[in-house]
Amino acid sequence: MESHQSKKQGGQPLRVGIAGLGRLGARHAQALAYGTRHCTLVAACSPVAAERAYAAEHCGVQQLYENLDDMLANPDIDAVALVTPTSMHAGQTIAALRAGKHVFVEKPLALNVEDCEAVLKVAEQHLQQVAMVGFVRRFDPHYQAAQRVIAQGEIGRPFIVNSQTCDLNDPEGFFVRFAPTSGGIFMDCSIHDIDLARWMLGKPRALRVFASGTNALHPALAEHGDVDNGLAMIEFEGGARAVLYASRTMAHGHETSTEIIGTAGKLQIGEHGAKDRILRSDGHGVRHAVLRDFYERFEAAFQAEMAAFVAACRGEKALELELADAVEATRIGLAITKAYRTGQVVEVG
Repeated sequence: MESHQSKKQGGQPLRVGIAGLGRLGARHAQALAYGTRHCTLVAACSPVAAERAYAAEHCGVQQLYENLDDMLANPDIDAVALVTPTSMHAGQTIAALRAGKHVFVEKPLALNVEDCEAVLKVAEQHLQQVAMVGFVRRFDPHYQAAQRVIAQGEIGRPFIVNSQTCDLNDPEGFFVRFAPTSGGIFMDCSIHDIDLARWMLGKPRALRVFASGTNALHPALAEHGDVDNGLAMIEFEGGARAVLYASRTMAHGHETSTEIIGTAGKLQIGEHGAKDRILRSDGHGVRHAVLRDFYERFEAAFQAEMAAFVAACRGEKALELELADAVEATRIGLAITKAYRTGQVVEVG
């Protein structure tokens, strides 16, 4: 996307409305209300009364809506953050752009390529507005440092990416209830690793994919064509490859890690899911504390992500993350899901 200019640059704070205040939406609302400079959280929208009450009580929001169209009709809102079910992302993003708002929308952009491309087409008709998808790992300082190292040629030509997203097991199986609308483990979890792999490798075109998986602890996922542990391989144009692993059944905690292998060296980010750099040795053995969930691991990145969105809306700094990246991540993620369900190698169209 081209750089955006905004009347808000150097002027009044960006006025933001948020839609969806569930597990992640509540965190975004807190960040917008209290943790992000040059913006004000002025409105919140949710069909769930408890979520609207949360916005009022914990974020000081006075303008509350049950319907997104009503919030978008408010001329005193400059931008919206969409933290709603994935099936709504594309349509709501298009509606927000047409209403003249800047848009931050959580990943993935949609559960099919056609909807992604429809959003991209509308965004191209509204180049003065920011449209950003929440690939939060792009804003993690460790991943950013790794990408700079690669760009400077320090590991030669990168050609292999091994990346994993592994969550602490939830015995109550929240994600089993979420499975009908999540798009499956590859679209919900591995979409981050897909985007990281493309970013670290210089955005090559994906040619074909293969995937496999198993249900280690949650067999009910099979009813939705999903698994609680999945593996995928992506073959890229030019010879680069990515191997992805996603798990919802870790016993110890959350563990996101990535390895990039180049012709002159390799990088590893986030190995072992350590919460801190303290190694404990006592009667129980030698160990370190572990991260419990994705937000604890990427809290700083979530803050930086929202700050980047606000800065782009105010015309202060253009985004490097493009909507086209979200389209490609969805295209690859869908191909991986198809490969798992068919047991076949799938060409990425």
